[in-house]
Amino acid sequence: MKLYITLMALCLGFNAFAQEHHDTIVVRKTTVPIKVDGVMDEAWANAAVAKDFWQYFPMDTALAMNPTEVRMLYDDNFIYYLAIARSRTPDVMGSYITPSLRRDFRGEANDAVTLTMDPFQDETNAFQFGVNPFGVQREGLLTNGANTSADLDQAWDNKWFADAKQYKGYWIAEMAVPFKTLRYKENSQFWNVKFYRISSDGPERSSWPKVPRQYPIINLAFHGVMAFEQVLKKPGANVSLIPYSLVNYTENRVDQLTLNRKLNFGGDAKIAVGPALNLDLTVNPDFSQVEVDQQVANLDRFEIFFPERRQFFLENADLFAGFGSENLRPFFSRRIGIAKDTATGLNVQNPIYVGARLSGKLDKNWRMGLLSMQSARDYDISQPSTNYTVGVLQRKVFARSNIGFIAINKQPLRDKLLENAIYDYNRVVGVDYNLASNDNKWTGKFFHHRSFDAGLEGQDNGVTAATISYTVVNWDFDFTAQDVGANFNPEVGFARRTDYRRAAGNVNWKFYPKKGALQSHGPGLDFDVLGNERYGTTDWDLNLMYQFRFRSSTIIDMRLRREFIYLFDAFDPTNSEGVELPEGSSYAYNLLRFNVLSDARKRVYVDLSGRIGQYFNGTRINLEGTINYRKQPFGIFGLNFSYNRIRLPEPYSDANFILIGPKIDLSFSRSLFWTTFIQYNNQINNVNINSRLQWRFRPVSDIFLVYTDNYYSDTYVNKNRAVVLKCTYWLNL
Repeated sequence: MKLYITLMALCLGFNAFAQEHHDTIVVRKTTVPIKVDGVMDEAWANAAVAKDFWQYFPMDTALAMNPTEVRMLYDDNFIYYLAIARSRTPDVMGSYITPSLRRDFRGEANDAVTLTMDPFQDETNAFQFGVNPFGVQREGLLTNGANTSADLDQAWDNKWFADAKQYKGYWIAEMAVPFKTLRYKENSQFWNVKFYRISSDGPERSSWPKVPRQYPIINLAFHGVMAFEQVLKKPGANVSLIPYSLVNYTENRVDQLTLNRKLNFGGDAKIAVGPALNLDLTVNPDFSQVEVDQQVANLDRFEIFFPERRQFFLENADLFAGFGSENLRPFFSRRIGIAKDTATGLNVQNPIYVGARLSGKLDKNWRMGLLSMQSARDYDISQPSTNYTVGVLQRKVFARSNIGFIAINKQPLRDKLLENAIYDYNRVVGVDYNLASNDNKWTGKFFHHRSFDAGLEGQDNGVTAATISYTVVNWDFDFTAQDVGANFNPEVGFARRTDYRRAAGNVNWKFYPKKGALQSHGPGLDFDVLGNERYGTTDWDLNLMYQFRFRSSTIIDMRLRREFIYLFDAFDPTNSEGVELPEGSSYAYNLLRFNVLSDARKRVYVDLSGRIGQYFNGTRINLEGTINYRKQPFGIFGLNFSYNRIRLPEPYSDANFILIGPKIDLSFSRSLFWTTFIQYNNQINNVNINSRLQWRFRPVSDIFLVYTDNYYSDTYVNKNRAVVLKCTYWLNL
């Protein structure tokens, strides 16, 4: 407890005063109609210019080698943005890189210019809009100060317009973002803003204003200011209806052939409650994903986390999902729409009757969220209709930090027709403090959560945790402490394991050569220790690391690892129902791990990782990753794979696990896409085929045709198949 109090004091103490000076661009109001076509016409003649972009990669000590200029205008309905992205070879027609023509591209080697806007100037949340030389759009939401690349959520979709045009020696990007798409305070006049560019020429990344290279280029601590000529008024009525219709045909052959045909209707509504609050409503939502999760080989003792992709949960998602840490989340929205079949122990889809979510800004310092959803009863698995309610309140403190409170209630409703159903409630309450100093050198988190179940109140049902990080140019460190009770049970959350105390930390040094192929390199050391009162130390690992980052953007990581595991339950390391290692046994072993991320500017590029060495009382060789071939601009042909070779002494099982997944991702235009994904996984004895045709016939309006098939990997006998035709339409009222 003394350690937690000390870390909490550090979190509260490391907050600097706000910076007094920022680069500013004046955004003038225009009455001249602007056509978004990538052509700089007379409408832009009087617009202010932001230029002198600073290099971010490979160095941050000089102006960009590839100059960029940005102009901005606005009228009563739109913010307009025009960027001229020049090449260091002005007389050559550019050879720009795009993975495909599909929306929401991402990657450090893809040419693009991006606009980030923070309307409340809280340096914590922002909107991001980008476009590449082929006119392909991307948008996203930045949360938690964008202190890491994971704080960018590109699953968010909304209506806005963009185009681009290529010229000899440069290209022009043009955007029009509706005020209705944004959330901002009425009568505001100053927003935080940042522009950044990724150029495959070099490669180079640059920004306006300057961002230190040790932080993510998206970090919201470093920004300029956009000053509107006049204060902004309400954007007017802002209501969107998003209905869907779905036709579904399924065949199930696991026990006996069963056929199911379904015609379904439902939809969502998005209603602006003031300029900065949004009310999301959903009726009979279709939470069957049109994109399958990528399978992984699971050789772990614990549950695997898959991210949320469903649109209803995405705007202001950080308000709900940002509590806790990666493996200790009090709320995880993918639990809603899922029920457990008590007869088989398997998770099955559980329809939703209706749901509502109010979320957003109350003012510059306060945010709130309230969610309530009602799931359907299911007689086949004795599942009663269940209500899920979540309330969140967050207050900004100091320059960029915040403190938040969350309460979660899962409550099954009594049903006379389901006498054998389980009606136990589950509740969680918690408080989180998120630290982000003004200069971003200090970041961290402190939280305490408690769960409440029938008959278990007050019995070791809490979690307390703290993390503190310090980052400067040449080195960084972080330290984490956690205490998780044995009865901590966030049923609508994600707790990978319980009943442990944990201490973890790492320190890294970086050197930046002025010449040569290397952009940076350096050693590191990290450790992770877990244990509890009953068993003592149950897990620990110690890693000696070294990272090489090349100016080409290639990254190589290597680490020597010493690992210890105590088995408090019997466990088969192959997860193949073989002879289990006995409860109470312990194992210490050595291994080598590596990661290679190659230059994505090449037509063929790879993302590989692996390990070789001891594994419990045997050995394990692992190699996994992705090999991609880019056929520009039409798409990517990829191969995802994982190979695990496990050798254990008698009487324990050996295993060779193969997961291989060819993927074809083609874009015939900026509105017509075809993706086919095959996943062969002999660990779960399954071959999955998923083929999806998508036509975006209007902005944020799609028709999907999806075919899914599953076979046993040993006999290739069919398990089930499905065909889905789904149409969604975005209608602004």
